[in-house]
Amino acid sequence: MESPKSLFAQSDEDLQVMKAGAMLRKVKSRSWKKQRHFRLQEDGQTIWYKSRWAGTGHSTFSVADVDVVREGHQSEILLSIADEFPADLCFTLVFRGRRSNLDLVADSPSEAQVWIRGVRKLIQNTESMNDKERLDHFLRWIWDWFQKADKNKDGRMNFKEVRTLLKMMNVDMNEEYALRLFTMADESETGCLENEEFVQFYKMLTEREDVWRVFQDYSRDGQILTLAELEDFLKQEQQEGERSLEHAQELIDRYEPSENTKKHGAMSIDGFQMYLVSPEGAVLDPQLLALHQDMSQPLSHYFICSSHNTYLMDDQLRGQSSQEAYVQALKRGCRCVEVDCWDGPNGEPVVYHGHTFTSKILFRDVITTLAEYAFKVSEFPVILSLENHCSIEQQKVMAQLLDTILGDTLLRAPLDRLVPQELPSPQDLKGKVLLKAKKIGGLEESETLTDEIPDEVSDEDEAEPKSPSAENLSADALRLNDKKSKFSRELSDLVVYCKSVHFHGFEYSHLHSKCYEMSSFSESKARKLAKDTGAEFVRHNSRQLSRVYPSGMRTDSSNYNPQELWNVGCQIVALNFQTAGLEMDLNDGLFSQNGCCGYVLKPDFMRNDDSFDPERPQDRNGYTSLRLSIQVISGQQLPKVNQKEGSIVDPLVRVEIYGVFQDQAKQETSYIDNNGFNPLWNETFHFIVHVPELALVRFVVEDYDKASRNDFMGQFTVPFTCIQPGYRHIHLLSKDGTAIPLSSLFVNIKISELTTEV
Repeated sequence: MESPKSLFAQSDEDLQVMKAGAMLRKVKSRSWKKQRHFRLQEDGQTIWYKSRWAGTGHSTFSVADVDVVREGHQSEILLSIADEFPADLCFTLVFRGRRSNLDLVADSPSEAQVWIRGVRKLIQNTESMNDKERLDHFLRWIWDWFQKADKNKDGRMNFKEVRTLLKMMNVDMNEEYALRLFTMADESETGCLENEEFVQFYKMLTEREDVWRVFQDYSRDGQILTLAELEDFLKQEQQEGERSLEHAQELIDRYEPSENTKKHGAMSIDGFQMYLVSPEGAVLDPQLLALHQDMSQPLSHYFICSSHNTYLMDDQLRGQSSQEAYVQALKRGCRCVEVDCWDGPNGEPVVYHGHTFTSKILFRDVITTLAEYAFKVSEFPVILSLENHCSIEQQKVMAQLLDTILGDTLLRAPLDRLVPQELPSPQDLKGKVLLKAKKIGGLEESETLTDEIPDEVSDEDEAEPKSPSAENLSADALRLNDKKSKFSRELSDLVVYCKSVHFHGFEYSHLHSKCYEMSSFSESKARKLAKDTGAEFVRHNSRQLSRVYPSGMRTDSSNYNPQELWNVGCQIVALNFQTAGLEMDLNDGLFSQNGCCGYVLKPDFMRNDDSFDPERPQDRNGYTSLRLSIQVISGQQLPKVNQKEGSIVDPLVRVEIYGVFQDQAKQETSYIDNNGFNPLWNETFHFIVHVPELALVRFVVEDYDKASRNDFMGQFTVPFTCIQPGYRHIHLLSKDGTAIPLSSLFVNIKISELTTEV
């Protein structure tokens, strides 16, 4: 029996050519160019590739993970081989998340166009799928698994082949139970399952008993939910209140697949399950995903998504510097990028991590990239944090490049030509690039000042020791001095609302500092201030911007926990975006709300003169703590972490709370032996949250290993204030921040005020 392919895939000539496959050159550098056989899989969603010498080894990626296709020499790597391969042979697949781009070279312009057009069509088709089309894709996905397990390619599977398939799909099912389902699905009684019978087997295998139980609790006849019963469910479990009736009808119209059931104003178990796995049934409230916050308050009233050493693709000792790192950061909503500038040859400033073996890129190219990508994802202002180590001559070149390349997007003067008493808002500064650097004098001073400024430490100002392994790496490094005593007037004049100054203490700042002056703090200095004088730090950050950056000792470009700096209102908490892990999960979680625009409004008690001390949250006005109860019910199609044949995960779930010190907590389930397909936990955790406005909740799934450290499988981090209570699905993300298709957790969340009896 043929695969249930879509008409789109059958009729499109480009996709048919892609399914036949082609040899393309995969390019990693000027010297690394190797041929790989690429082929679109039958599911129309997966691209497979391998070396001709790789034996059975191969790699795959989902079209859903590809963000865009660039034609020609639109990457640094392809530009480096432009003399060898013309632009009409070259194209780049740009992935979502932290995954590196895939640079490819075809044998002919026509072949390149087939793949460029084909992948673009697949991306568009994936993004425009409705629920029915997603179901069809799901059936094609089942068919793909069927083909993998059908060893003798006769279009049928015996029980042994089905058992092999289950292990490939991360299931180690009880043999007696698996045989019972197999026999029920084998309607032809041949001892084998054909395609349609296997689909039926799979449906029985994936029946959601956990969802069925919830459905039964509210369905009087056990077959459908009437409009009133669905309204009752939304009111009682999903805590939707007065809008429950209206929403119930909307859900039936949107998710009920049976026209007859829909006509009677009811919902079947299939429609109920489709609702629960939809964005409306997700843990993150979709209404809060959209831009919804007040964007008219001063810049100091927002957390700002910020990157450190933005130019680096890897570690800060030997890593590659790349314009692509800026593209990736800006596409992820980053609104503060860093540029480390040094004198380069031929009068051209270069960007790299000084005194190290990191590669160098031209300042000109960085600013060109910024001009192109700054406002593709968010229209709100970008802060260009300049770490300036250049001579006066090359600073003038920098100023000229900023002026000519950025044009009208570069902010050159205060709005309305007025000296501000408070910072302007993101709304006021839409579409503008703000330069953060030192400035000669202030906005109030006349133009008669000299070009001399005090000989202070550089912008990353606490003069932390550099890594010992980064010292004495080159002869010219010995001739360079981080401290500058002269500053270009041309560059200085481009600094408006982000003048870098040395921090002299909170009292001095309160009495003397201007709202447009800001300081940078090493992570150790900032953490000490947060611990010793948290309330003063909060008050300081209500009026002025603060930037925090990782220790210079982090040569591997690891990150610190940003939460404790957000707790005291620091706006620009800069992280190494290229380094995956807990810290970037928290950053992605916080900035997932408000349209992913890179700005999140701080809680009101951090924006006014109220005294908020993160060490003593119960002392603030209007303090109310909340009880958070999370029942971890089940998991669905969790990813394999060990690709060895026959290996199956033993998953556990950990729920982690990040916020003020009193809110930090972790609890985890027991692990389930050999079941990554549909593990069932039914374990409930209780947390007390004192400052929900600052809390993040992280759900982590790991593969338990008693002999070594557990393997990471997936995670999802959500701001506490964006959680939808009730029965919810948590759609897991990979380490690089991209979605893991079909992998989710099913939970029941209850939030209530903590009564005195508790």
